[in-house]
Amino acid sequence: MKVSMTSGTLNYLSKLSEKHPEVPLFFMQDQDKTVAYCEGEGTSIFEEAREYETVDYVGDFHSKGYVVMNNIPVSQEGRPVFEDRFKQRAGNVENREGFQAIRILRPLKGSTYVVLTQWRSEQDFEDWKNSKSFDDAHKKSGPKHAKKPSFIDGDAYITKYQMIQLDD
Repeated sequence: MKVSMTSGTLNYLSKLSEKHPEVPLFFMQDQDKTVAYCEGEGTSIFEEAREYETVDYVGDFHSKGYVVMNNIPVSQEGRPVFEDRFKQRAGNVENREGFQAIRILRPLKGSTYVVLTQWRSEQDFEDWKNSKSFDDAHKKSGPKHAKKPSFIDGDAYITKYQMIQLDD
């Protein structure tokens, strides 16, 4: 499955929905940015897209919810190790209350992978983040880990969004 995203104003991005009604688009916002998200097998409708190939995924993406994207730069030679870690994960996140979806996204250009999780609410994400299962899942390379794994090729950063629905 392919995933593409683009950023812009809500007004501009909503016009994409009108222009391409056959393409299921999802919209999310943080305080100063709107992102349009599309997944499927076709080519991207976005002029300036960040495009990804899905390494692994669970759950259906919803038009309501809270999205957390962990953006992780991975070295070229470290890609197989990074991807294998996610494929071998214990599934702790999928069993959490409020979990909706996870996408492990390999960039088609560049080196920054995106680990995207979607939750029913911000509180559900915070509950996961403060749980023992979160600590277990991040034992080897999580935020509290003193030394980052060798396959990490820079500083990771997190972006968070609230899903929004367009008024028809």
